[in-house]
Formats: sequence, C-alpha cells, structure tokens
Amino acid sequence: MNKDSYEAMLAEVQAFHDKHDFKNTGGEEMTYRVALMAEELGEISSCVSKGKSKEQLAEEVADLFILLIGTAIAQDFDLKQSFWDKMEKIMKRESKMVNGRIRVSEFRD
Repeated sequence: MNKDSYEAMLAEVQAFHDKHDFKNTGGEEMTYRVALMAEELGEISSCVSKGKSKEQLAEEVADLFILLIGTAIAQDFDLKQSFWDKMEKIMKRESKMVNGRIRVSEFRD
C-alpha cells in the first residue's frame, strides 16, 4: 500500500484506535472527540498568534487531521468520499469579499 495514500493513513489511524481500544474505552465518543478537536484548533491558533515555527504548526494540523480520520472511523463514514462530495459542491459556489477577505459560501439573501 502506498504510504501517501488515504487508505494507508486510514489503516494507520485504525491501528492506533485498535491499539488503545478506543471503541471500548470512550475514545470514539463524539462529545469527547469534538472537545479534542477544539483543543487542537486552540493549539493551531496558538501557533499562528504566537508566531511559532512552521514545523510546530504542521504537527498541530497533523493532530487535527488524525482526529478527523479517527472521527470517520468512530462514526463509520467514508471521509474520502465525503471530501470529494463536498469539493464538488463548493467548486460550484460563488465567492465574495467580506471585510476585505475572500469568502466562499452558500450566501443567502
């Protein structure tokens, strides 16, 4: 299996879940997982606001990515397909400038 493939990443995160028996020890409970994701977002924010290195930022983003893959495992959905489905939707969206920054959304009047 190609180490750079999504399938390899999914298998590695699954092995991590299995190693620590997340399914039976609360590690796959969604309220807990959301709290962990919020914690990681805080660490990412800290990297940006405190001018930490690109390497530190990359590590925190990787933590969040691992949590996202783990959430797909915990909730039994295909994150890869969800990614492509969402990309198809957002590629059709218009953008507009909001407070001096580009925003792509489903704008409602």
